[in-house]
Amino acid sequence: MDNFAFIIHPIEPKKDVARKFKLFGCLPSSVIDYFCLFFPPVHISHITGIRSITGREIEGWFVACPLTPTRMMQVPTKVAYRKIVQTGELAERLGAKILGLGAFTSVVGDAGITISKHLSIPVTTGNSYTVAVAVEAIREAARQMEIALSEAKAAVVGATGAVGSVCAQLLARDVAEMVLVGRRLPRLEQVMARVQAVGGAHVSLATKIGAIEDADLIITVTSATETIIEPHHLKPGAVVLDVARPRDVSRQVVEERKDVLVIEGGMVEVPGSVDFGFDFGFPPKMAYACMAEVMTLALEGRYESYTLGQDITVEQVEEIASLAAKHGFRLGGFRSFERAVTGEEVESVKENARRRMGH
Repeated sequence: MDNFAFIIHPIEPKKDVARKFKLFGCLPSSVIDYFCLFFPPVHISHITGIRSITGREIEGWFVACPLTPTRMMQVPTKVAYRKIVQTGELAERLGAKILGLGAFTSVVGDAGITISKHLSIPVTTGNSYTVAVAVEAIREAARQMEIALSEAKAAVVGATGAVGSVCAQLLARDVAEMVLVGRRLPRLEQVMARVQAVGGAHVSLATKIGAIEDADLIITVTSATETIIEPHHLKPGAVVLDVARPRDVSRQVVEERKDVLVIEGGMVEVPGSVDFGFDFGFPPKMAYACMAEVMTLALEGRYESYTLGQDITVEQVEEIASLAAKHGFRLGGFRSFERAVTGEEVESVKENARRRMGH
């Protein structure tokens, strides 16, 4: 049978480790951060029930790299590579024909290129479909919030990264204005040239997060290990799509700002009656877009390293979106901080924004 494996790792150490090992979940995060380097990769679960609307079926496995984001950023890159490669080798032993890299394993170092060279099966970061779903999600959120895209100002935070750059290119076709936010101005200028080549939006650049304060729509996708968007950074009625893991948006935003809509990019409904064999915090049948990319490639029988490195093209994104739709993957609604966002909540945010603006 066609199949895949997908690497996960603990993002919120206490909570995520406890999902599989309740005893270790009792340890302080700092202790988990320290000792995770000494743990071997773990076979987490067997994934069954993925069935394309074309009739094809696949199976898969979750395998865990034990490193936390903090540890992954602290250790030398080659040490992180070694741990991820060991996890990939576990996937190979299970019989996987293609490997998806999840969360920080997809952004460490050269974003999968070195990992793929040390494995005998193809590797994909899932970033192409992550972009496709992020842009689809923010368009749908704008529609529900009654924000006219053609008049809107959008911001992309982390615009110099692989995901941010292509998100900006795709969204620039729809909006009036766009601000690209990143740490390095020369890299931002390169991204601006690409964005201006494909979109009609007026584009500006910023190196400070304060530049998002008048944006209607914000996509944030940095590789920061701490939150960077706080309640005072957002205008009433804004939509923030947080694609980053760990999150870029502070929990205080959803607690204090009931007049802004914070959603997370990449929740996709998987075709068939999928059983992941493991609770990673999503409702039944739902997966991250990066997981859905490797599933789509397996269903298509395309065992190739589809998305690797820092360069993702608009064409790649559009192709994987088309293939995913062919097999029955679709946007699975919005989530925010581990819960589904209901239509009533969206209406409440709209009403609170109107009140705050005095409408």
